[in-house]
Amino acid sequence: MTDTHLTAGVPMKWVGPLRISGNVATTETEVPLATYESPLWPSVQRGARLSRETEQGIAAVLVDDRMTRSVLVEARDAQGAYAAARMLDDRLDELREVVRGCSRYAELIGLRHEITGHLLFIRFEFTTGDASGHNMATLAADVLLTHILATVPGITYGSISGNYCTDKKATAINGILGRGKNVVTELLVPRELVERRLHTTAKRIAELNVRKNLIGTLLAGGIRSANAHYANMLLAFYLATGQDAANIVEGSQGVTVAEDRDGDLYFSCTLPNLIVGTVGNGKGLDFVEENLVRLGCRAERAPGDNARRLAVIAAATVLCGELSLLAAQTNPGELMRAHVQLERKNDTTRIGV
Repeated sequence: MTDTHLTAGVPMKWVGPLRISGNVATTETEVPLATYESPLWPSVQRGARLSRETEQGIAAVLVDDRMTRSVLVEARDAQGAYAAARMLDDRLDELREVVRGCSRYAELIGLRHEITGHLLFIRFEFTTGDASGHNMATLAADVLLTHILATVPGITYGSISGNYCTDKKATAINGILGRGKNVVTELLVPRELVERRLHTTAKRIAELNVRKNLIGTLLAGGIRSANAHYANMLLAFYLATGQDAANIVEGSQGVTVAEDRDGDLYFSCTLPNLIVGTVGNGKGLDFVEENLVRLGCRAERAPGDNARRLAVIAAATVLCGELSLLAAQTNPGELMRAHVQLERKNDTTRIGV
């Protein structure tokens, strides 16, 4: 008989500390990364070391915070869908009160809609406290949908989820409007540190970023993305902190910016879809609780502040790994040598297996 309660063990290490400043947290903290890709640990470690050797460290600015859920309703025709949409726009305050009646923490902060034929897609936007907010937003959307169907004439039920959210899919709308925490991170690395720690130059990193992350991704048909490997750091961080790992699909959408500033390197990562929480599903495991406490994300703070702290730490971790990888890729052979040394114990005969 199969045991349905087995736990998958993923190797985890703490790396850092990272130095972070910004509008949410100013701190130095190590970060936990759970991954089978062992070179990720020293890669992030190299970026973390740079963050401590610069005056400001990684500046992490939280720009926005919202969880979304879209519902689908049907009208008889496009005119009916349009009339329903206008009615909903005029009743936003009423809809906010409906949400307050079903949740202590969910708050309706916005509503967007799209009409296609006789179909009306409604995208609700919520704040959800310290939860990532999937279930909270779905519950609120379900209550809203029931209320709308009872009070808006000429429409019928389509679905509780209309894929206009969008959940765990790479779409343009999330990159444009955001889903979860939108965080921008920046690091200014002096020329001397770029050369001594990264063994390259600001010019070479900036050129590679344009050619690989921007042009290469454009040619590949990427959606709202221009980065090297945000997903690697996010998955490791999500697994270590009890997040829904499937959210790296939209979480890995983001843009890396690198500029040569008279030999100094300006490096930035923008992540508009960081979906993280410090309460809810996955947070009851002992190791997750220990990790969140160690990160300073289980303190007594206003609702939402612990989750926002976790988001900026995650975003800073992404920057560390992104910078380290791009620097390595400016040097022929460096990336593969690192993988051989760290993953394959110098057994070069296994390359290509």
